[in-house]
Amino acid sequence: MKIGLVCPYNIAKGGGVQEIVRAQQAALIRRGHDAYIITPRPRADVSPEPKMIFIGTATDFNSPLHTTVQLSAGDNEAIDEMLEREQFDILHFHEPWVPMLSLQILNRSQTVNVATFHAKLPESRMTRAMTKVIAPYTKSVLRYIHEFTAVSDAAAEYLCSQTDKPVAIIPIGMDLSLFKPPRSFHDKRAHKTILYVGRLEQRKGVSWLLHAFALLQKDRPEVSLVIAGDGPDRSKLEMLAGDLELENIRFLGYVSEEEKVKQFKSANLFCAPALYGESFGIVLLEAMATGLVTVAGDNPGYAGVMQGFGAISLVDPKHSAEFARRLDLLLHETELRKLWRTWAMNEMPQYDNEVIIGQYEEIYDHALRGFAKR
Repeated sequence: MKIGLVCPYNIAKGGGVQEIVRAQQAALIRRGHDAYIITPRPRADVSPEPKMIFIGTATDFNSPLHTTVQLSAGDNEAIDEMLEREQFDILHFHEPWVPMLSLQILNRSQTVNVATFHAKLPESRMTRAMTKVIAPYTKSVLRYIHEFTAVSDAAAEYLCSQTDKPVAIIPIGMDLSLFKPPRSFHDKRAHKTILYVGRLEQRKGVSWLLHAFALLQKDRPEVSLVIAGDGPDRSKLEMLAGDLELENIRFLGYVSEEEKVKQFKSANLFCAPALYGESFGIVLLEAMATGLVTVAGDNPGYAGVMQGFGAISLVDPKHSAEFARRLDLLLHETELRKLWRTWAMNEMPQYDNEVIIGQYEEIYDHALRGFAKR
């Protein structure tokens, strides 16, 4: 099959959806498909990679929900020319209701349209008001889609309120060969390290991690905290670390994939204290795959991953005292850490990219059969 993977975000920037699209393309190609990424041209002077098609441009936008999103749009004639030239069997849209590129392609597509929804909208009055405003645009997108998928129940929640069509839940896949446990863990090391990896913005809850770390350091002054990632709140967080008089803390800024894996393998505990807006949490899987014991914010997306014994990892980041106790418990209780790693290793096979791509192939085949009958 010839498949076009539509990513509405700037592919040159790090981000969960961008990484997922790249991984999906690689897995589809390994399985013999001809897969292309269709994405807005970055503002910087960047040439497209092999099997990548630039349409339109991406622009950053600071949303009222305290997160940065990217809006994209393309030239209609360029889209028509691209679709005519490429003759895709399947167009697979990731996060299709991000304005405007996906809708432009959808209403010109003459082939099968599959969609994957990633985002979990936060529960707030502002969100409810915004969803009412964007509902007409949302419905205009959904009418062109033949098969719906979502990465989790949390991601499907709003979608299911807008359509009565079935939504297949297909979790995010990953290349397990890239994230393997180290030869030995560092449980007996005296100086232990807590690691955060992700964007530095309000919803990620890093400020609450700093408050919990301040409490932890009173009893565990030897523990270090490493913050890997960048974002609009970095300067505020660095100032907060100073105000709290935190010691043994480092802000690394943006790190490469190779450096991220290195940090996973050298840390003792991973912490992802997101407050809301998480539909899944690929970074949790990456930590689990490397055997890195994890503490995570108790939001619907993360709770969908940390099931069974893994629920011990979930905590309300705003309850600083309990947050600090959970960090201490999962950092220092050796037998508990062993049990956690056993649980994580048993969970990982279901997220193997090859398993996930097989599920998408079934969706593609079903969509093509249905489209042929029209």
